[in-house]
Amino acid sequence: MRNLSTLICLLALSVNLWAQSPHGAELKISCDDCHKTKGWTVDLKTIDFHHDTTGFALVGQHQSIDCKSCHTTIVFSAASTECVSCHTDMHNQTVSMDCNQCHTPQSWLVPNITEIHQMSRFPLLGAHATADCNSCHPSASTLNFQPQGIECIDCHQADYQATTDPNHVDGNFSTNCVECHFMNVFSWTGAGIDHSFFPLTQGHALNDCYQCHKQGEPYNSISPECISCHQSDFLATTNPNHVVIDLSTECLDCHTTIPGWNPAKFTIHDAQFFPIYSGEHKGEWDNCIDCHTNTSNYAQFTCTGCHEHSKADTDDEHDDVGGYIYESQACFDCHPTGSGEGGFNHNLSNFPLTGAHTTTDCIDCHASGFSGTTTVCYECHTNEYNQAVNPPHSESQFSTDCETCHTTVAWQPATFDHDDQYFPIYSGKHEGEWNSCAECHTNASDYAFFSCIDCHDHNKIDTDDEHNGLSGYLYTSDACYACHPTGSAEGGFNHDLTNFPLTGAHNSVECFACHTNGYPGTSMVCVDCHQADFNQSTNPNHVSLGLSTACQNCHTTNPDWIPATFDVHNDYYPIIGAHTAIANDCSTCHQGNYNNTPNSCVGCHLSDYNQTNDPPHASAQFSTECEACHSQTAWVPSTFNHDDQYFPIYSGKHRNEWNSCTECHTNPSDYGDFSCIDCHEHNQSSMNSEHNGVSGYQYNSDACLDCHPDGSDRPQYINQQHDY
Repeated sequence: MRNLSTLICLLALSVNLWAQSPHGAELKISCDDCHKTKGWTVDLKTIDFHHDTTGFALVGQHQSIDCKSCHTTIVFSAASTECVSCHTDMHNQTVSMDCNQCHTPQSWLVPNITEIHQMSRFPLLGAHATADCNSCHPSASTLNFQPQGIECIDCHQADYQATTDPNHVDGNFSTNCVECHFMNVFSWTGAGIDHSFFPLTQGHALNDCYQCHKQGEPYNSISPECISCHQSDFLATTNPNHVVIDLSTECLDCHTTIPGWNPAKFTIHDAQFFPIYSGEHKGEWDNCIDCHTNTSNYAQFTCTGCHEHSKADTDDEHDDVGGYIYESQACFDCHPTGSGEGGFNHNLSNFPLTGAHTTTDCIDCHASGFSGTTTVCYECHTNEYNQAVNPPHSESQFSTDCETCHTTVAWQPATFDHDDQYFPIYSGKHEGEWNSCAECHTNASDYAFFSCIDCHDHNKIDTDDEHNGLSGYLYTSDACYACHPTGSAEGGFNHDLTNFPLTGAHNSVECFACHTNGYPGTSMVCVDCHQADFNQSTNPNHVSLGLSTACQNCHTTNPDWIPATFDVHNDYYPIIGAHTAIANDCSTCHQGNYNNTPNSCVGCHLSDYNQTNDPPHASAQFSTECEACHSQTAWVPSTFNHDDQYFPIYSGKHRNEWNSCTECHTNPSDYGDFSCIDCHEHNQSSMNSEHNGVSGYQYNSDACLDCHPDGSDRPQYINQQHDY
């Protein structure tokens, strides 16, 4: 009996070992959780199985469908959780394959199309929020939503061409409609142009665009320069005569935009010419002609014709002043601020007198007057330069910067720092090895030319032998100097003593990689060697972005060009405010791609826009021009110019009469809606009584705004055609 029991256990164990579940390996429950010994038929009502545990909860319509609709085989894990695995793509791949973006399991109907559209690349604002889908998506009736262009002109080309007041085509208006029209309004009327590039203030506050913009001419052809419109005013002015005295055509130097050219003030007179609004001469004159007696030439002026001046007294006061002349230009030269004290102190000028200049007569330098006298040595001493023969300055093409070698004490002795600037001849191996400049500078007409191979013990055979095996060796004077810049035979060439020390990756580069055409004249400009690297850079694309070819502005000599800086970032997108905190973390904005980073606020902050609920930006159809309300310093505090753009709530009658936006904007899903009649003392019976006899009166909020746009009790009729 015991053997029989053992056999039965072994058979049962073997069945468990070899049997496989037809439902697949993913189903871990026991068979008898669903099946009974009476048969394989399953009563679903008796099964304790929760579909939520599969990661696909049955909600909505999924609760009432037959299991076999999704599970076509008894391997339950084979059923996909992707909508498209069961549902036909009715949109023919014109929208995302992720049905959950728009639909829910409750119904195929989409109740929040506008809200969903706000998260697309074209949020619906203004009239777009109420437009029929078919207006933009012609195939919407067949559930096809082909991608549309998001530029205004893509849909409004006909409006652009049909507009005649003004004629957009003839006027060559921009096809970027948002430059003049607002997207968050419900009609083209009331459009406004942002004229901040040329503020229309005071005399420019014109209602007729054609006063400046001529009909039939492109609107962008007009210049913002005053003179472009006021040339005739400039030419016709006689007091003073602008043309004759060669006044600047920069009208703003003297005039403002106040209607009429007066009052005008020549404010630059003090800074550029002579202080007449300050100092000793403040209040000492009434008209320009007091000093400028020749009205045909305001460059002329008189000092000697004014107030207490007289020649006898002035001569006496300047008895010991060298170079003194009784004439107006001399007065100005010595008293440029109009002060009588101190006279002219040459040592306080841009040319202090030192050495031989202290004993030179003023007239020797100021032969043509005191103003405009040059301070460049060569311009006074050209003859001395041309006549110098030892060495011949002109033929040898010496620098005309006299002070490089000479002082103001005397021409001799002169200094010439040959050792530090060029080659050691007063020290080192060449000390005492020469007698005249011509021994090395064998071309007397060009001292930039020198010879090493013509000197003492050099000869080509011996020198070639000494340099046998030296790569790059050439038997030329330039090559000698390149490798022996101190004149010493020992040590060879030390690149660090040149104008191009080797650092970073340059330390491991073969000489011939740079010196392909010999050593003299090798460029030290990075791009001359690295033009190909510049052209082939794609992240960012150096060529298409027009980046500077001055490689050192961003790169060092470190291998592989990294790390690199980009100090000119502000030329492309200024980093200010809160952005400065992430200025060194490029990946925050660029995500490793430097070519396609958006430069508009909403391009990076769309999620902030969509998630804001106080007020709800997306549902309220706020503009996506973040900078209209926010700064780059922080999101709060923010500004919203409600008073100027819409209705005065921070001033006037409605100041302090409200606490939250929802008091007037009772529809939180559309801030374009507003209510006047639900507030404070309004009620229909009282309002009907107060407006008794007012033609066209209606008790609704739009009518309230039309007659009381500033919120005051006094009506301001917007529609002037009403006969009130």
